[in-house]
Amino acid sequence: MIYGREPHLVDCAHPNLHAVYQHLIDVVIRRSNQLIHSSIQNKCEAYCRLMRIDKPIGSLLLMWPTLWSLWLAGMAIPALSTLTVFTLGVFFMRAAGCVINDYADRKIDRYVKRTRDRPLPSGAISEQEAKLLFGALVGISLSLVLMLNSMTIALSTAAIAMTCVYPFMKRYTHLPQLMLGVTFGWSIPMAFSAVSEHLDLKCCLLFLANITWTMAYDTQYAMIDRDDDLLLGIKSTAILFGRFDKLLIGFLQLITLVLLGLIGWQGTLGVIYYISLVGAAGSFLWQHKLIRNRERQACFRAFLNNNFVGMLIFIGIFLSLLPPGASNFYFPYFYAK
Repeated sequence: MIYGREPHLVDCAHPNLHAVYQHLIDVVIRRSNQLIHSSIQNKCEAYCRLMRIDKPIGSLLLMWPTLWSLWLAGMAIPALSTLTVFTLGVFFMRAAGCVINDYADRKIDRYVKRTRDRPLPSGAISEQEAKLLFGALVGISLSLVLMLNSMTIALSTAAIAMTCVYPFMKRYTHLPQLMLGVTFGWSIPMAFSAVSEHLDLKCCLLFLANITWTMAYDTQYAMIDRDDDLLLGIKSTAILFGRFDKLLIGFLQLITLVLLGLIGWQGTLGVIYYISLVGAAGSFLWQHKLIRNRERQACFRAFLNNNFVGMLIFIGIFLSLLPPGASNFYFPYFYAK
């Protein structure tokens, strides 16, 4: 007893109190599940953005030269197993490249309007999580390449090294676009080694053509961030070329077309391949119309248009290497004797 009064005991077994208690438990559980689900969903979305799954243009620009190489290496349709390994490898290694690139730029991106909301500078993904994700993506890529021959496996180690080095090049040289061209083009010798087990003249010409093409379109992309890069001390060909940027982009594109033309001549590709090169040249002219005033959005549109260029060239290669019967059926005019 307290102050002469008996304590009031609450009967938790009372039906009404039990219902209220159960309702509170249900609310807590439901809210906890919602928070957990929301947290997992946000984390997954952050991982996807870090790997640029929502922006496939980089994967496509890496994919087209890989497909060119797989077809040209054997001058025929490649084996399905090889095609599958390279297709998956392109997407996993591009994702790994995006992760290591954002990790390298995590302290810079927070000062750039276009990149400050990326997962690492915004804190949506921790540095440790980014490193673990990069390791997982590289591990998956290595497991894929182990299905190929020893020469291709050896070449893949250089690809991983270049993927790690490239993001830091813009701090030390005005030619990070050259390094990107070599890195993006490394799938070309890998494809030739996987299909034919040797690197011939076509491989060398295609590798050089991809370097000049990559330098051209990545300079267009660098023109978007040129003002921010100048403030932050970041180097690029867009800064190096200065007021001659459009002229030198055109020069790089011209070299690309000449090298691709030599590949067609050396590989005795059909008329339809050269028509695809004419289409690519038309796309390059359209890009120059877009970038004439160096406006950011227009430069980005020009950059995106290179996906169409890569697709056109692949269509030309693919149709030129169709079996004779199929070629005559689909394109009787071009293949008429």
